[in-house]
Amino acid sequence: MKTILTLLLLTTSFAFAQTPDLTLARDKNWLIIQGPHLPKGEIRINYLEAYCRTNSTTADWHDTTIGHTTELLSLSDDKKTMKLRCTVKDGVIVDHTITASADDVTFAITAHNPTPTASDAHWAQPCIRLGDFTGYDNKGKDIDDYLPKCFLFLDGKLTRMSDIKPWIKEARYIPGQVWCPKDVPRTDVNPRPLSPLVPSNGLIGCFSGDEKQLFAVAFDPYQELFQGVARCLHTDFRIGGLKPGETKSIKGKIYILPNDVPALLTRYAKDFPTQPEK
Repeated sequence: MKTILTLLLLTTSFAFAQTPDLTLARDKNWLIIQGPHLPKGEIRINYLEAYCRTNSTTADWHDTTIGHTTELLSLSDDKKTMKLRCTVKDGVIVDHTITASADDVTFAITAHNPTPTASDAHWAQPCIRLGDFTGYDNKGKDIDDYLPKCFLFLDGKLTRMSDIKPWIKEARYIPGQVWCPKDVPRTDVNPRPLSPLVPSNGLIGCFSGDEKQLFAVAFDPYQELFQGVARCLHTDFRIGGLKPGETKSIKGKIYILPNDVPALLTRYAKDFPTQPEK
C-alpha cells in the first residue's frame, strides 16, 4: 500500500510539474505572454496598437486613430497580474487588469470618460503576433504564409483561413481580411479587405507549427475579427463611444490549449455566455 501511495504522489507531483504555466511581462508597448511550452517561449502583443473612431472602413488610418499613451501601473511579484492604464488624447481613461493562469489570460477592461465632451473612441486594437507560434519566419517575404494555420468559425464550424472563399482582395489598404459581426456597422471597421462572411462567434485563432497546441482570443463586446500584415490576428474590442461621465466594461480571454477544438468551444461558451454561437 505504501508503495502504491508513493507512486501516486510521485505521479501527481510530476503532472503538476508538467502543467503549462503562463506569466506576463512588459517591454515598451509590448505585452508579452511567457511560457516554457510556447514556441520560442513567448507570444508578443502590441497592446494597445490604437484606439479608433467610427467611419473607418474607407478612411485614411491616420484619420481613424486617436492618440494614446499606455502606462504600466503594476506587475505582481509572481508575474501573474499586470495593471495598465491608457490615457486617450480626448481625455478617456482605460484601465486594464490582465491576469495569467495555467492556460489562459484574462482581460478586465474599464473605459471611463471623465470629460464634459463625448468621446468617439469606438474600438481598440490589440495586435497579436503569431509568426513564431505558427512556425513561420517573422521576417519572411510571404506575409500570408501562416494562413493555413489560422482559423475562425463560419456557419458554426472551424474554418482555416486558407480554405475561406471568397477571400476579398480590394480595399483602401491591402492585404489582410476583416470579418464584421452582425451588430457592428460595416462602415466602422479596419480599412482592410472586408469579407461578406459573418463570423459565428467572437473567436479567432491558430494552431502551432506542430499542430499540438492552439491559440485563440475573444473579447466581449468585439468590433471585428481581423487578419493583418504582421502575421497577426485581432479580435478588436468594442467601446462604442463614451458619453460625458460614462463608464463601460469589456472582458477578454486568450486561450493557449492543447489542440482540442471541442474543449476550446466549451471554455468559450462558459466564459462568454452572452455570445452564443450563431
